[in-house]
Amino acid sequence: MDQRIEPLIRNLQKRNIPAVYCSDKDSAALKVAAMVPQECTVGISGSVTLDQLGIVRRLEARGNQVFNQYKPGISRDENLLLRRQGASADYFLASANAISEKGELVFLSGYGNRTAGITYASAVIVVCGINKITATREEAFKRAREYATPLNCKRLGNWHTPCLADGICRQEICFPPEYRRMCAQVLVIEAEVVPERLKVVLVGENLGF
Repeated sequence: MDQRIEPLIRNLQKRNIPAVYCSDKDSAALKVAAMVPQECTVGISGSVTLDQLGIVRRLEARGNQVFNQYKPGISRDENLLLRRQGASADYFLASANAISEKGELVFLSGYGNRTAGITYASAVIVVCGINKITATREEAFKRAREYATPLNCKRLGNWHTPCLADGICRQEICFPPEYRRMCAQVLVIEAEVVPERLKVVLVGENLGF
C-alpha cells in the first residue's frame, strides 16, 4: 500500500469524511456497488475513473436507475435533464480532480451538475486513484487546472481552452467568446457536516486524469 494512504484516511476522517482503501479498480467497483442500495437512484459526473471501474454498467445491469447523461443518441435537452435529475438523485458518484494529503478534495466543473451533486445529494461516493493525491492544496489546484483540465478538454473534443496547447492555465483570459472554459466552477471540500453523507474510495492504481 502507498505510504500516503493511511495518513490520508485519518485526515479525511477528521473532516467527517469516511474513507476506505481498495487495492485495484475491480475491488473498488465491487465496493462502490455494495455501498449503493439496489433500489436507489444514481447520478454521475463525467469521469474517466468511473468509466474505468465500469460502475454505471454494473449498477444499470442490476436494476438501479442511473441518470446517465452520456447515453448515446439523446438530445441536448435530454442530456441537461439527466444532469439535473442526477444532481438530486439518492446517490451521486464522482471522482475528484485532486486530493491533498491533508484531505482537501478539489473538483472543477463546466455545467455545475457535478458540484451540485457533490455538495447536496443525499449520499455521495468519490472514487480516487493514487495518482490524484498531492502533497498540498496548492498542488491539488495546479494538478486540476494544468494536468486534468487539458486532458479532459482533449478527450471530449468540444472545449476550446488556452491550456489545450501547452497545459498552462490562463484563467485571466479564458472567457467567451474566444474560449469555451471547462473549469467554470471550482469546488473544494474541506469538511462534511452530515455524518456518512460523503464517502471516499481510494484505489491503489492510477485512474483517470
